[in-house]
Amino acid sequence: MTGERTVILTGASSGIGKKAAIALAEGGAEVVVVGRNADRTRAVAEQIGGAFHVCDFDRLEQVRALAGTLLENHPRIDVLANNAGGLVSHRAITADGFERSLQSNHLAPFLLTRLLLPRIIESEGRVVSTSSTANVMGRVRLDDLNWAKRPWAGGWLAYGTSKLLTNMFISQLASRAPIQAYAFHPGFVSTSFGTDSGAMRVLNFVTQGNYGISADAGAVPLIQLAGPTTVGVPSGTYFDQLKPNGMQSPQAKNTALAEVVWEKTSDMVGLPIEL
Repeated sequence: MTGERTVILTGASSGIGKKAAIALAEGGAEVVVVGRNADRTRAVAEQIGGAFHVCDFDRLEQVRALAGTLLENHPRIDVLANNAGGLVSHRAITADGFERSLQSNHLAPFLLTRLLLPRIIESEGRVVSTSSTANVMGRVRLDDLNWAKRPWAGGWLAYGTSKLLTNMFISQLASRAPIQAYAFHPGFVSTSFGTDSGAMRVLNFVTQGNYGISADAGAVPLIQLAGPTTVGVPSGTYFDQLKPNGMQSPQAKNTALAEVVWEKTSDMVGLPIEL
């Protein structure tokens, strides 16, 4: 990747996404920031002198529209950083008929990546997805991806499963497309993550907000993986912060299951299985 690199960064309006956007722009990349909150997303774009787009991942038509706009405006895409998503503490269904954490953490990034993939391939680019060590508590049930048959448990099990799906997606993408693809756990970051979660509110109260690592520290893996340097490990690798081959659910290594998940996800978002 030579010359000015174009980085599409979702979830860039706050937290590690914002920190990464600033650092990558300072490093010379053209950073296009994507967020749900218009004011915060615009503010980050103005700070780094880049373009911005507002998109609600709870609505797949907005994801499709975003992809169309990005393809129209950017003749090359060197990096797509899928950083948007989060914990949903109360089970809810989107307008598309999917459970919210499944859609925002898995279906929407899958759709956006697939729609942008031809341009990423042309640019010899890279896909980086923010995952979580919570993937180890995830369990994929093909008959219950919408989490209608299992206890909600404050959303944590569904969240962990959505991040397991993220890792499966990245491993499949690496095997199916001639690009680099990586997932990473940023660390237990003290940000606005899970602000509507009772458990997170208790943790914040007990520690007076002094838990986990800073957003600056949590952004380091994202900055490194979305940066211009060669990663030096096989495509499809999952990182725990900067350590490759982080701990994953046993299902993450089930290639046959990951292939079925790819097929089922493609069908759910209305795309062909093959690239």
